[in-house]
Amino acid sequence: MAAISSPLEALDSAVIGARVKALRESAGMSLRDLTARSGVSAPMLSQVERGETSPTLTVAARIAAGLELQLSQLLRLDEADTVTIVRKAERQRGGNARRGHRFEVLTPAQPGQRAELSRHTLAPGRATGAPDDPPMHEPGSRETALVERGAPVLVCDGQRYELGEGDCVTFDADLPHHFENPTESDAVFLAVVSAGLRRS
Repeated sequence: MAAISSPLEALDSAVIGARVKALRESAGMSLRDLTARSGVSAPMLSQVERGETSPTLTVAARIAAGLELQLSQLLRLDEADTVTIVRKAERQRGGNARRGHRFEVLTPAQPGQRAELSRHTLAPGRATGAPDDPPMHEPGSRETALVERGAPVLVCDGQRYELGEGDCVTFDADLPHHFENPTESDAVFLAVVSAGLRRS
């Protein structure tokens, strides 16, 4: 009878290590943070990240849990390709017609995706939400918006920030926020939301 191989055996330890380190750093975690979350010792995590050792399935599963991922997501076993293209016709579209807000999501909806890029169009005199709306994103999220056209205003945690074409603003997306368009023409902006990067 042939032995059943572990999915880790097909992956290079350096590849696994680099992925663990990249995911940890993108989440704003230190080795100590991931140790506390995963139960895997700091020396073991350090060896894994440097590619000096390949983790067992049990250790890999604990690391994945510490990163709030499934094991298959950590190891990319559920991804058919390393490159994903979202064609223009395939974009997820949404918005609130009553508020004059339309958006398109440009990034794919796939496991482990920690950032989302979207393109928003805001009609004259309209807003993306009410000033007292609750936070729209998970704790620790950050949002970066780049104005393509128009002069929208960001209202974040009660403060107003006037923006112009080419301006780029980054803010804590877990605070109450919305965009307004006080002008007489459409405002268009790109927004990137990164999950869980700011930690207290």
